[in-house]
Amino acid sequence: MNNRNQRRSPGHGQDQQTIEQIRKSRNRVLALGLAAFVILVFFISIAKMS
Repeated sequence: MNNRNQRRSPGHGQDQQTIEQIRKSRNRVLALGLAAFVILVFFISIAKMS
């Protein structure tokens, strides 16, 4: 059994909303970092070709 699901505080909905906001923020930062890396690799490969 998963004990985390059994121990819930009365204000769990608010905690869940905060967790979702943190997760969304982290996912945005990760996506931007990944996009920046891809763009960097793209420009480096273009520079090496010429």
